[in-house]
Amino acid sequence: TKIPPHNLSEVIDGLVEVIDNPECEVEDLMKHIKGPDFPTAGKALGLDGIKDAYRDGRGKVKMRGTAHVEPNSKGRDSLIITEIPYQVNKASLIEKIADLARDKKIEGIAELRDETDKDGMRIVIETKRDAVPEVVLNQLYKQTQLQDTFGIILLALVDGTPKVMNLKEILEVFISFRLDIVVKRTKFDLAKAEARAHILEGLKIALDNIDAVIELIKASKNPDAAKEGLMNSFNLSEKQSQAILEMRLQRLTGLEVDKVLKEYKELIKLIANLRGVLENKNQRMEIIKQELLEVQENYGDERRTEIIPIANDFSMEDMIAEEEVVLTITHQGYIKRTALNTYKTQRRGGRGVQGAGSKEEDFVEHLFIANTHNYMLFFTDRGKCFWLKVYDIPQGGRATRGRAIVNLIGCTPGERVEAFVSVKEFDDEHYIVMST
Repeated sequence: TKIPPHNLSEVIDGLVEVIDNPECEVEDLMKHIKGPDFPTAGKALGLDGIKDAYRDGRGKVKMRGTAHVEPNSKGRDSLIITEIPYQVNKASLIEKIADLARDKKIEGIAELRDETDKDGMRIVIETKRDAVPEVVLNQLYKQTQLQDTFGIILLALVDGTPKVMNLKEILEVFISFRLDIVVKRTKFDLAKAEARAHILEGLKIALDNIDAVIELIKASKNPDAAKEGLMNSFNLSEKQSQAILEMRLQRLTGLEVDKVLKEYKELIKLIANLRGVLENKNQRMEIIKQELLEVQENYGDERRTEIIPIANDFSMEDMIAEEEVVLTITHQGYIKRTALNTYKTQRRGGRGVQGAGSKEEDFVEHLFIANTHNYMLFFTDRGKCFWLKVYDIPQGGRATRGRAIVNLIGCTPGERVEAFVSVKEFDDEHYIVMST
């Protein structure tokens, strides 16, 4: 069984829908119950997994922490994580991020610290000057539990048998359980009310014939004889007789007599009401509904987890501005991207801007302008093609040498990149022509 937490208010709305409209479908219920609602907030990605779980009883929902970018006092950017996925341990997450940064599996992290306090969670990741915080965040989603999956299995024991249920079935089972509870509770209350009414009937008879009752008790040898005499003389049960014998003298005042009569009348009404509940299923349903709405009013709260309809892998395009950048590739296969405004128009007599630093025997062989959203295709001497998004190519200043292409694309030792091409999008109208 793996049932994620849900929002109380939404679930009660769903239950009320089932009570009011027993013919409703799972799709109708999803208008009320949008999806899981985790106490740790965060985001749930994609409706497909949630729909599968609600329709068939099994599905997967992607959970993602919440992070935003803040500039810090050092003139760099910091990633601030304020919410993490449900059941993810914060200390383990921080440890994992630190390991990945240390092993250079995630580039661009300069510092990591936990600033969580009574006001809430705050994990601060300071990025390096040349790093794109959104790219670092994307890598964290891919490589750590900042994005995790919750496998939903709506499995429960129904009449002693394990059963995987859809959303409607599970709500119906709960309503049927509540019906049982209401029936048992009403039977218990009814038995209690009837027992009390029985005693009050006896007291009423005694109060109506109080002088005869007192004479009988005075004339009896012992309590047992008095009880026997009362039962025979006034046609009372043993319990009623016992209650009369235990009655205090203050009960004989006019006020106390009225109290007995008033309580008896109220009990008769209550008994009629409880019997009505046991005989009428609609009345029981109405009771369940009213009790649920009362719970909702007292304890219902706002949804914490935001549901984002699309579940596809996180699209960096949404987070990175489109801009033209300069890509330089050296003879020995080092690549970097530089902001276009690094190079500026100069007048006569300008001494130029240093375009790139390199090792003694290396030199810039290719320089071209590409959009940050373009794909870079790299063709190697083994006949393979690797690709990178331009924004994933590390940014470097004028003096930096860049990164070895082979390390960026992860090709086998000794494999060399022989050609590359920048592509905006893949379609049926464009071709790549190769000549070996």
